[in-house]
Amino acid sequence: MGGLESPARVAAVVVPNDLADLGNTSRSIYVGTSGDLAVHMIGQSVPVVFKAVPVGILPIRADRVLVTGTTAADIVALW
Repeated sequence: MGGLESPARVAAVVVPNDLADLGNTSRSIYVGTSGDLAVHMIGQSVPVVFKAVPVGILPIRADRVLVTGTTAADIVALW
């Protein structure tokens, strides 16, 4: 398995949830419909909101995508 600079090997549709972590920490997150994206970054429990995220890949390592504060849609976690 390659390092973090290697292309993603697995993708999973994300259903934002305030209580449940993603199955794995993301390598990046694809946003299919632009908007705000609220996440817990790797190892953090305080939400961070990325405002007005455009369609495309956001290179962040997140443990959770929150429903509260997220207006972006068609979200896919990559790892």
